[in-house]
Amino acid sequence: MLTRVADGVLVHESEFLKSNAIAVQGRAGVLLIDPGVQDHEMACLAADLATSGQTVVAGFSTHPHWDHLLWHAQLGAPPRYCTASCADSVREELSDPDAKVNITAHLAETEIAGQVPLDLYGLVTALPAETARIPWDGPQVRIIEHQAHAPGHAALLIEERGVLVAGDMLSDVLIPMLDLHGAAADPVEDYLAALRLLEDVAGDADVVVPGHGSVGGAGQVRARIELDRAYVLALRDGRVPDDPRIGPSAKPGWEWVSDVHNGQVHRLAARTGRDGTRG
Repeated sequence: MLTRVADGVLVHESEFLKSNAIAVQGRAGVLLIDPGVQDHEMACLAADLATSGQTVVAGFSTHPHWDHLLWHAQLGAPPRYCTASCADSVREELSDPDAKVNITAHLAETEIAGQVPLDLYGLVTALPAETARIPWDGPQVRIIEHQAHAPGHAALLIEERGVLVAGDMLSDVLIPMLDLHGAAADPVEDYLAALRLLEDVAGDADVVVPGHGSVGGAGQVRARIELDRAYVLALRDGRVPDDPRIGPSAKPGWEWVSDVHNGQVHRLAARTGRDGTRG
């Protein structure tokens, strides 16, 4: 089901990790951002749009992680944009002939095993480097590219609607997940720099839509930026975060996020020497 969060902006929340797909209404059709995860959900989304007389004229993937690179044939074949850096990461992943097999294996023990369509996986179109807005016939959508969480990650500000699409940041259920597996020289500073970029546009956003979690209304944009920043600074400084998303205060069903936090603590320690210098 699509839920209206602002004029001309609709959100569909997946059963899996509260993943959010965002449909932005334009003059000739919709821009579909991170369209979803499970086959039946994307088919339902396509049917809902068709019933309301809307076609998908453009897509956008916020970053190069598998759950943001999916598509469904019923959504049509519009250009599916992403940043140039994101496209580079996708291209590198798909250079491995076993890439899709690896995703299937990764999902084999989850509740969505066999429910994720991969035939159109990763068929993205790179926008030229430093492109400021998505090229489409609809509300201006500003691209805010950064390197937090994944290479070429982009938040999107739907300027005329006051909506900030945050990608995998600013969640009420997931802590900041740093790019500790990649080649980033300083994942902590990458994340803090990204939060500063989001803070620069926070005054223009009345609604924030995270990649996973609940949509936030007025006042939530800055509050979630501050929550994410406090977590990252605690992680950097070796302190135990006072964060409602981990520990006893975590929402029911999300207790495993504490395991993610503990894993990040260990991986960050492995990247730093005992003297605290970057490794």
